[in-house]
Amino acid sequence: MVKVLMPKGSDTMTEGKVLKWVKKEGDEVSTGDTVVEIETDKVDMEVEAMGGGVLRKILVQSGKVVPVGALLALIAKPDEDVSSLLEGDGAKGQQPPAGSAAPAPATAATNVASGSHQADATLNTGATPASEPTDGGRVLASPLARRMAQEKGLDLNRIPGSGPAGRIVRQDVERAALLAVGTRVARISEAENTGPQLPIPAPALPRRPAPAPAGPEFFDEPLSSMRKVIATRLVQSKAPVPHFYLTIEVDMGRAKELRESAKALNPELGLSYNDLILKACAAALQLHPHVNASFQGEATRYYRRIHLGIAVAVEEGGLITPVIRNCEGKSLQDISKEAKDLITRARSRKLNPDEYTGATFSVSNLGMMGIEEFSAVINPPEGAILAVGEVAEKPVVVKGQIEVGLRCRMTLSCDHRVVDGATGAKFLQTLKQILENPVYLAF
Repeated sequence: MVKVLMPKGSDTMTEGKVLKWVKKEGDEVSTGDTVVEIETDKVDMEVEAMGGGVLRKILVQSGKVVPVGALLALIAKPDEDVSSLLEGDGAKGQQPPAGSAAPAPATAATNVASGSHQADATLNTGATPASEPTDGGRVLASPLARRMAQEKGLDLNRIPGSGPAGRIVRQDVERAALLAVGTRVARISEAENTGPQLPIPAPALPRRPAPAPAGPEFFDEPLSSMRKVIATRLVQSKAPVPHFYLTIEVDMGRAKELRESAKALNPELGLSYNDLILKACAAALQLHPHVNASFQGEATRYYRRIHLGIAVAVEEGGLITPVIRNCEGKSLQDISKEAKDLITRARSRKLNPDEYTGATFSVSNLGMMGIEEFSAVINPPEGAILAVGEVAEKPVVVKGQIEVGLRCRMTLSCDHRVVDGATGAKFLQTLKQILENPVYLAF
C-alpha cells in the first residue's frame, strides 16, 4: 500500500494546495509516476509514487488546501483491503494522525507495520548530477518526462535529473527546454545585430482604460500560499527587527564599459548590471564578514560561506528569493549563468526547496522598473539586504564642471542587532570602490 501525503517542501511550509491530479481513480500507477501536482508556499511541484498499484481513492480534490502530512490518496493492489484507512482519520484528508511527524522535504519513508508494506509518495526536490543510464543503457526518467522530451526534441542523456536517484522528472525537462530556447534566442539576437539596422518605431501610446464594469464595488480574492507566507514573514521581519538604512551613489561608467567588452567577447553571456552587483557584493562580504551574519537570540552567527539571495517577482504578485550558493568561490561568469537560470525557473515556479532557502545576504533590484531608490525589508534570519535602483544618466559635477554621468543609488537595510552603522557604511564604501573599478571582479 502506498500513501500519497502532502509533503513538506520547505522549512516555512505548513500547508499546501492540490492543483491537479495527474492520475485519476482506477488508473494504474508505477513507481516514479507523477500522481498529483501541488502548490507550496514557493513553487508548484510534482508528487511521485514510491510504489506501484492502482490509484484506489483520492481524498483531497483539486483546489483544496490541507496541512503538511495530510493524506491525499491511496495506491494499492486492486484486491487489497484499504477500508481501515478510509474509515479512519485518513479518510478526512485534512491532517496527519495526532502525534505523528510531518514528512521532511526530499525524503521518502518506507514503513513495515502488521506485515503490510507502506511507502509514502515523495516530492521532487534536491538537485542531483546528470542522470545515469540504468542497466541496458536506459536513462532513469518518468513516463511523463520521456514523452515531453520526445515532443520537445530533447536528449534525455543530456538532462540532469532532480528526482529520486537522479530520476528525470517533468520539471527537469521544462528547465532544459527553457535553457535551449534561451540559447537559440541569443544566437538569433547575435545574428540580427550583425545585419542592417532598421529605424526603431516610436512607442505606441497607452490605450484609454475601459470604463469600470457594472456590479459590486469590490471583490475579495483568497490569499495564495505564497502571499500568506509573505504576509507572515514581513510582520516577523519589520516589527521585531530594528532596521536602519544607509544609501550610497555609485558611478557605473566603468561597469558599463565592462559589460560592453564582455558582450563583444561573448555575446551569449549577456552580462547584466545585476550580475556585476552580485559579484561585487560577494567580494565586499569577504572583506566585511560582519555583514554576512544573522542574529540568533543569544549569539551572532557569522557565516563562512556567502549564499546570495536574489529577490524575484512572480506573475501572481508574490516574491521568491532563489539562492546562489558559495559565491565566494565563483567567477563573474559562473554567477551570471547561475543567476539567469534561477531567475527563469523562479518566475515559472520550478525551483527546488534547497534553491530558495539558506541565503546569508540578499539583493533586491527594481532598477529595471525605473525605480531610482528604495529601502528593502530584511528577510530573517539574514542581517542585511541591498536595494538597487536604476542605473541612469544624470548631470554630475566633475572637477568643477557639469558632465553626464551614469549613476546608481543603492540602499543597505541592516539589522541593528547584528550590523552597526559604521560596519554597514564601510561595506558600502568597499562595494562602491569595487563597482567603480570593476577590474577587481576578474580576480
